[in-house]
Amino acid sequence: MYTSQKETAWRRHQTLNLSAGKKKSVFRRCLLPFLILCFLLAAGFGAWAYIGQGQDLAGLFKKPADLKTAVQDTQTTPQAPPEPVQLTRAQVRELILEQELVNAGYNQFVVDSPQGPLHMVTFLDMPLTRYLTATLDHLKTLTRAKPTQIAIVVMDAHEGHILAMAGFDLESDDTNPCTQAMYPAASIFKIVTAAAAVDALDYTPRTPLYFNGNKYTLYKRQLTDARNKHTVTVSFEKAFAESINPVFGKLGQLYLGRETLAAYAHAFGFNQIQDADLTFDPGQFFINDDAFHLAELGSGYNRDTLISPVFGAMMITPLLNRGQALMPAVVSHVTDDTGQVLYRHDKQFLSTAMSPHATDALVDLMKKTVSQGTARKSFGSFSRDKVLSDLEIGGKTGSLSNRTYTIKYDWFTGFAREKEGTRAIVFSIVVGHGEYIGTRAAAHARSIITQYFTPEVSGG
Repeated sequence: MYTSQKETAWRRHQTLNLSAGKKKSVFRRCLLPFLILCFLLAAGFGAWAYIGQGQDLAGLFKKPADLKTAVQDTQTTPQAPPEPVQLTRAQVRELILEQELVNAGYNQFVVDSPQGPLHMVTFLDMPLTRYLTATLDHLKTLTRAKPTQIAIVVMDAHEGHILAMAGFDLESDDTNPCTQAMYPAASIFKIVTAAAAVDALDYTPRTPLYFNGNKYTLYKRQLTDARNKHTVTVSFEKAFAESINPVFGKLGQLYLGRETLAAYAHAFGFNQIQDADLTFDPGQFFINDDAFHLAELGSGYNRDTLISPVFGAMMITPLLNRGQALMPAVVSHVTDDTGQVLYRHDKQFLSTAMSPHATDALVDLMKKTVSQGTARKSFGSFSRDKVLSDLEIGGKTGSLSNRTYTIKYDWFTGFAREKEGTRAIVFSIVVGHGEYIGTRAAAHARSIITQYFTPEVSGG
């Protein structure tokens, strides 16, 4: 077939174009898979490197917010300081050095503990404490009437705060004479017997009672209901104020009996260790099978019933708290070095010692003791005193020698409260007189009351 040169040239041109188009088409078809393969290879290499650093492959695909969180998670978060460990009352009790609380020169202490130094703030009234320590220093200088022992405890009547503890024992310098039950309670126990008589026997201050013989002795022949021309009739109020032993002996043996007497001793806290913030001995009260022993217990005329001055002050608190006894407390609060409060005192009632009706009667009996009874000489005409005339004052005396008759223990426990105010204190003082009788406990009580309620000197 004949073909012209133009046609031949045209066909060659078309063949070249077709060949080039095929090459472009092949290139285009191969380019996209190649790019995808490169991307996957790059991604795989990056993932391998990331996993090699201990990272999770899923971390590659986190959102920006998740990545920010992941970065934050790798940083160290500052730890908050641990909360201070709160102290229990028992732990505070273990920290107290009792010797430092007697005749204290300050009312704050630094004590060591597993948590480091702790700052203990007490309720101690420093003006009152300094007054008492000055009094004791003077007593130690005496030669003729220096006591062998003396212990004084003053408490806030409505809160139970111990405002002062002072004293000394010439035979034992390293003891706390205020917390140990080493003194016979003597007629102080008549407070318990009187409360039981009001509640269990419906006695009033004017109930007539009878006795024969000496008012301060206690013999079996005095413990009968027989009346004759020698029988003396007294009111319950007078029998308490004058501390007449045969009357209270008959109450214990004939009218109250073993169970009632023991129940009221228990209600007042005898034979019970108290969960206070300081250690003090409870009252010790034991009954045997001897009937005469009930008379001795009811009157307090025995050396087996023992109390400490702290316990003696606690015995008065039901009278001013509608029958409820208050737990003594000396520590207000405890802090660590940063000021964090680790312990704070809460008022605590122990038990109901008597009915509210009985408290009214007991207050009257104790006021009569001060105005007309065994404490009248020490208080004199206090109704004309500038400070004491604004107060209601009541108390109970007690006295008994030790078994060897070398020490005569002299007690006064009681209360003083404002007639037109809210302040009130209870107190317990015991003096161990030697060969000569010096200042009596009731006289010390009068000085304490005057000191505390005098406005310009009182810290209360």
